[in-house]
Amino acid sequence: MSAIRGARERARIEVTAAIKDEARKQLAAEGAAKLSLRAVARELGMVSSALYRYFPSRDDLLTALIVDAYDAVGEAAERAHRTAAQAPGAPSTGLARWVAVACAVRDWALAHPHEYALIYGSPVPGYTAPQDTVGPAARVGMVLIAIVEEAHRDEGLALPPLPDELRPEAERLAADIAPGLAPAVAAPLVAAWSQLFGLVSFEVFGQFNRVVEAREVFFRHAVTELARTVGLLGRRG
Repeated sequence: MSAIRGARERARIEVTAAIKDEARKQLAAEGAAKLSLRAVARELGMVSSALYRYFPSRDDLLTALIVDAYDAVGEAAERAHRTAAQAPGAPSTGLARWVAVACAVRDWALAHPHEYALIYGSPVPGYTAPQDTVGPAARVGMVLIAIVEEAHRDEGLALPPLPDELRPEAERLAADIAPGLAPAVAAPLVAAWSQLFGLVSFEVFGQFNRVVEAREVFFRHAVTELARTVGLLGRRG
């Protein structure tokens, strides 16, 4: 029985992967709003009722694709963080790790523009992301927080000033996402996280066309400046 069960599980994994691959082709050709389970089934030579055993609705399939995309970019960020942290020679700085992670996010987005668009582009009409997407969506942010926490512990941070009117929100952010960091760091860290994806989105969606030509150089400079806002260039004084 165990051999039969194992074969069935492998077959289910293979069919699930084939469904997702075909759905990604539809994303590239038609966009997420036009994703159709019937069209996916037709391209795979399946009847719709068979596909529904894997994904009961279009939203279930979309959620699986969204989680996969978030996990993929999150894994790229985590891998870059590990690689930078383990680099031979002198220990890497928080700044070096920050730039390495930001570049890994950019590289993944440029290599997978349609999957990037699914998670950072326009919302899909009629679709509401479930709680299942929250953890995967936070992976890149958690890496950035870890880098700042490591720098705070190992190098110290050049803490930015915190306006009085922002303090209540900054304290809430620190408590929610980075309890090991001061509120003065938490607010700019969330801003830098969002600006990182703003830079990537401008490039992926063509907003830099006829504006920025040396894009990699520009990007590295921009994310280095973002590092300044979270205090990654060493303690002042």
